[in-house]
Amino acid sequence: MKRCKITILKTTLDEELAKEYAAPGFTRCPMMREGQVFYADYAKPEGFCDEAWKAVYQYVFALSHGAGVFYYGDWIDREGVAICSCNDGLRPVIMKIERTDEESHIDYEPVER
Repeated sequence: MKRCKITILKTTLDEELAKEYAAPGFTRCPMMREGQVFYADYAKPEGFCDEAWKAVYQYVFALSHGAGVFYYGDWIDREGVAICSCNDGLRPVIMKIERTDEESHIDYEPVER
């Protein structure tokens, strides 16, 4: 199993929706910053937003286990890469997830049956 690199590409704010629905003082995501890098294989990296992890963990899992191109090749044109966002409809964070050549730090014990 390989580790995945998660890079925060962009933090956004839908000003029109925020104006209509957001609480006073609402801003772009206060947890994630553009350019931040996290590494993961099966577990949420320390300091990574819980809600963002819920949105992207399946891509991390798939890539770390060898997935190549997603969705019949009509989405991302690079093998081993996914561009995803968190579920926040007012201020989504855009992330690049890419499989690295680095082995996971997880040691699995074989299960005897």
